[in-house]
Parts: sequence; structure tokens; C-alpha cells
Amino acid sequence: MISILEVEGLKVDRGTTAILRGIDWKVARGQHWVLLGPNGCGKTSLLKSINGYFSPTSGTVRVLGQTYGETDWRDLRLQIGLVTSALQASIPPAETAEDTVVSGRYAQLDLWMDAKPADRRDARQWMRFLGVGYLAQREWAYLSQGERQRILIARSLMANPKLLILDEPCGGLDPVAREHFLRFVERLARKRGGPALLLVTHHVEEITPAFTHALILRDGAVQAQGPVKSALTSRTLSAAFGAPMKLNHRRGRYSAAVEVK
Repeated sequence: MISILEVEGLKVDRGTTAILRGIDWKVARGQHWVLLGPNGCGKTSLLKSINGYFSPTSGTVRVLGQTYGETDWRDLRLQIGLVTSALQASIPPAETAEDTVVSGRYAQLDLWMDAKPADRRDARQWMRFLGVGYLAQREWAYLSQGERQRILIARSLMANPKLLILDEPCGGLDPVAREHFLRFVERLARKRGGPALLLVTHHVEEITPAFTHALILRDGAVQAQGPVKSALTSRTLSAAFGAPMKLNHRRGRYSAAVEVK
């Protein structure tokens, strides 16, 4: 069976600085991953590499068996959906939520073409699935942060990606909005035929029960990876963040605390 994503020996150097140090990682169908680590550990560089925005110093990245550099990166990038707050500044304030979702079908920002009826039908279907169907005609400027995140997920799903990356999606959300948002993520993870998910975060509290695997980075290298229960421990978390931490697991959710001596 072809993996959704394969990263082998990935190294990224910029000048004399080693940003990524020989990353080996594979995402198989049916898996949902969390990418965890402190600021500066290499998470953003890894995301840019698997989306074709960073050229590696060495190593390979394959999406559905096709290798960056041997296959048109624009075709491969369509297989990976990306939800990141960096997109928000590029969306026109007066664009409706429905138009923003439709734009994902054509990999556009600021939809300028006339959408087909089927596109609008699919957009409304994804918006209803994510609980924001009522926002179809609301302008982007008048959406809350949580609403924007769900609209961006619907936008990414319009291209039927095989991997959906959620890059720190809870940033800027209050505790109640965060929990509501994570419920939608959990629902998406359990959708039959849905994409594999990659949740990028600093916070173990955002890991819901549907996430099966964890990749933990430190200083551009893999600190631990594998099934969540074995890869995510007090020991690996302490090593990654450089401080003694106690990981707790209760009722399917995690919490962590720095141990002060």
C-alpha cells in the first residue's frame, strides 16, 4: 500500500545552520498525527518542506508515491490541504464565506471566476458538515476567529486532499471556542473517507482521542515518533521542551505541567 506521505533523510541547511537534521517519517492511510515541539524546533520548516516551499539540502519527500523534484510540485501540493492563520490576511474582507470555500477548489485566494453550481453545492455541503452553513453569505471581515478556522478547513476540503495540515489552528481562540473547534476536528478525523490529519501544536491539551500517532521534534531532529501512547510520555515531552514535565491522561485527553523543584 502506498503511503500518503514519506520523508526520508530530510536535511535542511541555511548557511551554517542545520534547521532539519535527517528526518525520517511516514504517514500511512488511516493515521492521524500530531506534530509537537517547542518554538524553533523545526516544525515550520518541516511543513514548508512537505508542501514544496522549501528545497531540502538532502533527502526526499514523497506524496502518494510521487517525489518532489521528479513530479510537478504543483500537482503534489494539491494533495495536501493546509489550514494556517497566514492565509487569513490574503482573503478580501468583503468576500463571502461561501466564496472563500469555493476558492479552495481552484487553489485561488480572492475568488475572481464564476463558480459552477456544483462548486457552490459542494461548498455549502462542507460548510454544513463543519457547522457553519449559516455563514454562507457573511463577509470575511465579520467572522470570528473560530468561524474563520472552520471556513478555512472547508476551503481545504474542496480540493479533496489526502492529507490535511492544521497549523496551530487554536491560536487566538478562547477556551470555549477552542473546545468547540476541537470537537469539529474530532468529527472530521472520524469521517469515513476523510483525509489523514496532521495537527501542529505546542499544547498537548489539543490532542483529541482520534489522533493515533505523534511526531515530536527537538532542535531539528526527531525526539520521538510512533503511536501516541508510546511516543508521547513525560520523558519525551521533558526532553523536547528542555524542562521536567508531567504528562497526564484522563478521559481521552492530555494535560501537562512543568514540575517545579
